[in-house]
Amino acid sequence: MSSLFWNKYFGDSSLKQLMVIYIGDSITFGANHFNPKSTAPPVIASNFIQEQLKGTKVHFVNCGKNGSTTNDFLPEKKYILSDVIKAANRFVKHGNGSGQIIFSIMLGTNDSARKGLEGTPVFPNQFRLNLKIIINELLNMYPDCKVVLQKPIWFSNNSYNGENYMQDALERLISYHPEIELLVQEFSITRPDAVFLGDSVGFDHFKNNYLTDHTPEKGNAGTYYLHPNKKGAAKLGELWADSILRIISNY
Repeated sequence: MSSLFWNKYFGDSSLKQLMVIYIGDSITFGANHFNPKSTAPPVIASNFIQEQLKGTKVHFVNCGKNGSTTNDFLPEKKYILSDVIKAANRFVKHGNGSGQIIFSIMLGTNDSARKGLEGTPVFPNQFRLNLKIIINELLNMYPDCKVVLQKPIWFSNNSYNGENYMQDALERLISYHPEIELLVQEFSITRPDAVFLGDSVGFDHFKNNYLTDHTPEKGNAGTYYLHPNKKGAAKLGELWADSILRIISNY
């Protein structure tokens, strides 16, 4: 984003400034969409948030990366997290330190894979530890930021493309949910009002509506359902927006 883009909005001192940075994998990116820049969940979520916050200018960056896991976003890996940091630093620079940064994180789908991605499968305790490391890095760099942890959503138990998921991966994904809740509880003690639980109903929604809200894909074990289609991405974006709006209601 150019300086002109940022200056256009930060030049209006009457507007509060909100930056939402979405961290995730191909689901966040908007995989299989004709134009993810228009239909990916972060776009829908940010537009929804903007509609509700009349006195605030909402900026956002989609940092969803296809095939990524919590391992890939660890600070030591640098190459993916660097995009997140660049986006946050740009916001801080052009906003002269004003405004609120929110990191919305939904990871876990690729972590759960039985094989096909580096470091997988990621077992539940390691998944929580990885998220903790990522969050601590963000909080250390941006002390006033808020982090929202969105629970990963359902996929069919025959999902098998370049990566091998299947039933045990789905069970592993489900096991991440209480780890996310535990992590939020831990941070509520060490960093109050910084880390929050986001969407918790998306998993069941896609489990019950996969025929209409997922893209059918051909895989090594038949037709599987892993990525939300345009309709599903809109629903997921609304769920993320609802969770973020709850958190910033007093902003």
